[in-house]
Amino acid sequence: MLKRIFVFWFIIIIGVQAQQLQQLKTADLNLIYYSSAHQYIIPHLARCYTNTLNFYHDFWQWDPYEPVSMFLEDFGDWANGGATAVPRNFIYISMAPYLYVFEVAFANERMSLLMNHEMVHVIAMDQCTGRERLGRSVFGGKIQQIPKHPVSMLYAYQTAPRKFSPRWYHEGIAVFMETWMSGGVGRALGAYDEMVFRTMVCDSAYIYHLVGLESEGTAIDFQVGANSYLYGARFFNYLTSRYGPEKLIEWVNYRPGDKRYFTRRFRQVYQSPLTEEWTRWIAFEKRWQRENLQCVCRYPVTVFRPIVGDRVLGSASRSYLDSEKDILYTGVKFPGQLARIAAIDLRTGKMRRICDVKGASTYFVTHLVFDQDADKIYFTTDNYKYRDLNVVDLKTGKAKRLIIDVRTGDLALHPVAKAIYGVRHANGISTIVRIDPPYADYTALYAFPYGTDLYDLDISPDGLHMVGAMTFVDGNQKLVRFKIADLEEHRGDYEELFDFQMNSPASFVYSPDGCYIYGTSYYSGVSNVYRYDFSLNDMSVVSNAETGFFRPLPLNGDSLIVFKYTSKGFIPGWIEDKTIDNVAAIRFLGQSVYEKYPEVASWHPGNPGDIPLDSLIQYRGPYHSLKNQRLTAVYPVVEGYKHTAAPGIYFEIKNDIGFDAMNATLSYSPGGDSLQSDERLHLEINLRHWRWELNAKYNDADFYDLFGPTKTSRKGYYLGLKYSRNLIYDTPRTMDLKWRFGGWGGLETLPDYQNISASCDHYYFNNLILSYEYIEKSLGAVDGEKGYAVNLYSLTNLVNRVLFPRLVACFDYGLPLPVNHTSVWLRSAAGISRSQHTEPFANYYFGGFGNNWVDHRTEKRYREFYSFPGVDLNSIGGTNFFKIMGELNLPPVRFRRIGIPALYPRWLRSSLFSAAIVTNLDEQTLRRNVQNIGFQMDMEIILFSLFKTTISAGYAYAIEDGQKAGNELMLSLKIL
Repeated sequence: MLKRIFVFWFIIIIGVQAQQLQQLKTADLNLIYYSSAHQYIIPHLARCYTNTLNFYHDFWQWDPYEPVSMFLEDFGDWANGGATAVPRNFIYISMAPYLYVFEVAFANERMSLLMNHEMVHVIAMDQCTGRERLGRSVFGGKIQQIPKHPVSMLYAYQTAPRKFSPRWYHEGIAVFMETWMSGGVGRALGAYDEMVFRTMVCDSAYIYHLVGLESEGTAIDFQVGANSYLYGARFFNYLTSRYGPEKLIEWVNYRPGDKRYFTRRFRQVYQSPLTEEWTRWIAFEKRWQRENLQCVCRYPVTVFRPIVGDRVLGSASRSYLDSEKDILYTGVKFPGQLARIAAIDLRTGKMRRICDVKGASTYFVTHLVFDQDADKIYFTTDNYKYRDLNVVDLKTGKAKRLIIDVRTGDLALHPVAKAIYGVRHANGISTIVRIDPPYADYTALYAFPYGTDLYDLDISPDGLHMVGAMTFVDGNQKLVRFKIADLEEHRGDYEELFDFQMNSPASFVYSPDGCYIYGTSYYSGVSNVYRYDFSLNDMSVVSNAETGFFRPLPLNGDSLIVFKYTSKGFIPGWIEDKTIDNVAAIRFLGQSVYEKYPEVASWHPGNPGDIPLDSLIQYRGPYHSLKNQRLTAVYPVVEGYKHTAAPGIYFEIKNDIGFDAMNATLSYSPGGDSLQSDERLHLEINLRHWRWELNAKYNDADFYDLFGPTKTSRKGYYLGLKYSRNLIYDTPRTMDLKWRFGGWGGLETLPDYQNISASCDHYYFNNLILSYEYIEKSLGAVDGEKGYAVNLYSLTNLVNRVLFPRLVACFDYGLPLPVNHTSVWLRSAAGISRSQHTEPFANYYFGGFGNNWVDHRTEKRYREFYSFPGVDLNSIGGTNFFKIMGELNLPPVRFRRIGIPALYPRWLRSSLFSAAIVTNLDEQTLRRNVQNIGFQMDMEIILFSLFKTTISAGYAYAIEDGQKAGNELMLSLKIL
């Protein structure tokens, strides 16, 4: 049997080739990319990396444990990056232009900035002393914890202890370094960050303490994960301003004699507990921002009249006014509700939903334009990936997608031709495009050179001109105007209206008469409204805001609609359209750092163009996976097998980008009379290549079989081939295909049902699973709140040359309730097998929660079609079945001030459920009809800032034929 399966696998796998990758290699860098369209940036990226590496080598006194592998991609429409040092030093770079909205990112050259930022993450995790070097030598490298072997958590800490620090720590030092290495251009000197904390003090809002930031602040706040950057950079700025940069670098650095955990090292350096210093920072921040607010109030503060009362919209998009209906259309995204396009009645302030926005952005929600003549809104979805163009008919409320992956935003509608103009991002380049009715495709008009980008477009009422904000590679930004006629001739000539230097000219739009354009800028440090007069060629300030005004909408009259920034998000309202004479400048905390410690200005790595790259290149050509394989782990483990403990060893080999890998576990059950000699040895081998995986097992053992009633270890041998593919990856809409083929031999019990004896000790199987889902959740949710999921299973067993085909279909549907983060779900499943009821291989079996006392699989096991809490595992059987379950998910409880940085709970969620199942519908004498009711509570707990564990408790009561069928209490600890 094993020989047949292996031959089949070999025939298939030799025909599978991954997309041909390319590689540039130096002694310190392995740069990998996949498209010839990206080759133009490769030398520059390699020089930027080497330039940053040379600087950090001296600055941090860091000798890399190994070269850095880097993967360049263009999988999204905005620049991004990520880094780790475990199990290998690795950086990925998304080459798209930055997201400039609200000045959350700066316009300076992005490859250098990304290197300055991401390399700090590698250094913070890769640094080691003799203890870690010994651990890496013994265990085969820097260990990545894996759920299958939770003992790996111990080895992970021994080999890379600084990895186990919160995100605010890692992002804080990275933002701090990138700012000063860019000459002070960055978020440590950013007006947006200053505004966030000034607004908290202005609104008397809660500033998160150390634990609450991670448990609540990065989850329910409308800025979610961005708070890690905001708080981290702010705290590092405070520390530097108060104690100097030397102590800050001493804290982050790691040398012999230093404490391993970041909080203990903080106390070692600053002679104070981190929690106490964080409290002092909050007190300092309040004093600092009160002084800034007093500076703003030296001149009369602009009166703001809210449109929606006290209601906050969270994040907001550009807005449009239907002047006939007095309706304001805008995209909104706030905690507890799904992102949507909303209609706001200017007379009543009431807001109603138009349609949901799939893949809404944290900051701008969606790019949209309003065609008042057609009564339609055109908007973008998938705003973090490849953007799609959509339309919603305001008469019917129906939305549909027009262009998939158009990758275009910053939309502007031509008032005459009704063409949509926008900026497309592809291969790192910004291109002005036009999308003509019926909006089925785009036409490229003008592509800017790398480093020059354009955003926030608007077209004049006469359709002759287009304005926008233009950024340059040196960080400067200008407000510019194009002639539409020039663009149609593919010319990119423009007129400079105003040079904002390093500040963003944001959201400039035409007045209805075309005589002015209104926008915002942090020109004084606070985001205020500015008006440009075309007749005078003059820029004037219109507002003096305490917090910040954004996205002005000029009207025919003496008022403007603006969006005021608050600590909970944006509020639309009215201000007077009148120029003012003076606004006061505020102080930046980063400026205070420079004034006290001007040496930070010398932290400049130099010019990447000076790097002699050609002399450093060792190889340039196709990427060969086998040549880049390396041992990444080898360490002792323990597994469980039939109530015995089996010590063993685990090892893993991977290539540097993780596409190909091999791992194996070998263990042995010693002593005792409970096992026969041929059951003591346990072996599992897994080989993965791209989408394919080959698995082999012998007397399969599992660590979690040491705890609780659920057992997955099996006597016998197994060989199988698995293929997995994303047929649709358009999150939250996905479709996955999984195919498994293989066989078992030497069986005692069925592989999927631990309490059912096998009628034959060997069999073959061929399983096909097709899964489709579209499940959404709002900000702050811990579970899906709306959508549906369909799963289709074709499960075929071949036993003694007899086929036993089985089919299963599952359908889940959920709706949110008016209370935030509350949803109700209906989950159903049905299966059929036209075979003998007495054949175990032809039956389905149900029962139990399925959670072990210690576990690593999903904690919500009661949702699986084979689960039925309240009765024993596998106690309900049948060749066909129908099951239905209703579920109510209650809002999670968040914990703000419980715990310490090394151990704290994040949330507690509760669910109520009731299910009914009928089996053997075709045979009344064998039919089972069972119902249950139960609940489950789950609490997520974070260990050492990184390890996610979940404690679960549940209870279910089951009834059959009006009598008690059983009850079940479930307690479980999910690791990782």
